[in-house]
Amino acid sequence: MARIAGVDIPKNKRGVISLTYIYGVGRSRAKEILATAKVDESTKVQDWTDDDISGIREAIAAFTIEGELRSETQLNIKRLMDIGCNRGIRHRAGLPLRGQRTKNNSRTRKGKRKTVANKKKA
Repeated sequence: MARIAGVDIPKNKRGVISLTYIYGVGRSRAKEILATAKVDESTKVQDWTDDDISGIREAIAAFTIEGELRSETQLNIKRLMDIGCNRGIRHRAGLPLRGQRTKNNSRTRKGKRKTVANKKKA
């Protein structure tokens, strides 16, 4: 396995696919990185030379990825919660943020059902 940006990327996959194992790198960014490093995107990782890997490392350095990107995202969420905007309040309550209905769905965000018992009849 090649180690790029602190992540072990799989050897037996094509370069474009294997770079997507890095947090913050999708297909289009992977293609862009390989083009900058002048590496063929259909080449498998096991066929990369040391020069190819070093070129890819230099090309990736231009982007915010992995731990830095994760911390930036968390800081953005914390900022929303601190200023008390609607998105921040929804984050704090663990509810969906983007206007979805919550009566029937959104179990992923709300968690396991908490059953509430009815009042007993007199």
